[in-house]
Amino acid sequence: MSRVAIVFTGGTISMQPDAAAGGNRPVLDGAAILTRAQGVARIAEVEAVDWGLVPASHLRFEQILDLARVIQAQIERPDIDGVVLVQGTDTIEETAFAFHLLVRSDKPVVVTGAMRDAASTEYDGPRNIVDAVGCAASANLRGCGVVVVLGGAVIGADQAVKAHSIALDAFRARDGLSLGDVRDGVVNVSQRRDRRAPLDSIPAEAVEDVYLVTVVTGMDGALIRGLKPLRPRGLVVAATGSGNTHPDVLAAAREMMAAGTTVCLTTRCPGGTVEPIYAFQGGGVTWKQAGALMSTHDGPKSRVALSLGLAGGLDRDGLAALLCGEARP
Repeated sequence: MSRVAIVFTGGTISMQPDAAAGGNRPVLDGAAILTRAQGVARIAEVEAVDWGLVPASHLRFEQILDLARVIQAQIERPDIDGVVLVQGTDTIEETAFAFHLLVRSDKPVVVTGAMRDAASTEYDGPRNIVDAVGCAASANLRGCGVVVVLGGAVIGADQAVKAHSIALDAFRARDGLSLGDVRDGVVNVSQRRDRRAPLDSIPAEAVEDVYLVTVVTGMDGALIRGLKPLRPRGLVVAATGSGNTHPDVLAAAREMMAAGTTVCLTTRCPGGTVEPIYAFQGGGVTWKQAGALMSTHDGPKSRVALSLGLAGGLDRDGLAALLCGEARP
């Protein structure tokens, strides 16, 4: 029988209502959650690793790096066939992508959680745990990189998006192509996505000061200039359309680049990528000419890639490749 390590970090899956607090609070450890997931024992032997009870919205890059080290240590064990990481769903699309870039193994790594708390009649945690363990034990997912498994969907971490705030089927693939699904306990893989080239190692220290600014109608460069005194290491601009902004947004970004900040351009659109099509001031062509890096990922994932790349000491070519999901030169 397969053996799977499950790292528990908290999140809605661990929460129950607290009348005094006026809402849900994390209280259940790994053992308590596993007692509710009765089908796990039929799939694999599991080993619970309690990392903490931290809401996903509280996680910082330093903690993400620590979790990556925990996953890496577990996945390197010869007696472990796969790893499941359980967390809050608020930031799964970012953390799972970070692990996708950081963890070095062909063994399956699965990120899951729950959309309902443990006291809800719709508590989806047990089913998601069972499905995730099945995926972690599945030979069909070897070499696919990190995947997100919720609501029966199996989605590549580089494409996973939380598309609804509270729906049980909140997660979808940004490109519309899930890797597969889990039906009646059977893992079905219909699409394969070879893992993207990770960093050579997990960085020793995090780079937290990478900011994401989303461009909206009528916006000038004031918000970006407000960040300038902080001298951030990185800035991601989620532009309109294929990568277009007001000229003053570009002017402010140029000032940041001149001060040493690495600037990345992506699109705020749910699908598609930035393209150097428009040559008016503030158009994608002028952003590229100004020296902004182009990203094929959405805003949150671009920020993850830029932060990890800077922390890993990548040069400009290496950052550009990481942001485009390509092998580093």
